Amino acid sequence: MNIGKLFIILGIVFLVIGIIWTYIGKLPGDISFKKGNVSFHFPIMTSIVVSIILSLIFFILGKFR
Repeated sequence: MNIGKLFIILGIVFLVIGIIWTYIGKLPGDISFKKGNVSFHFPIMTSIVVSIILSLIFFILGKFR
């Protein structure tokens, strides 16, 4: 693999991770409960979005091989 392509792919991956990291746990569909001293957070929608993005990244990386 060409080193230039590798840097482009890594840049795209880091960009996507940065965008996801900004909004993680804040998407509609994430479940949060807080009652007294106990809090529960389950990021359902965030998990789905991360799964879709990782699937696309691995699909694209598979095409370059």
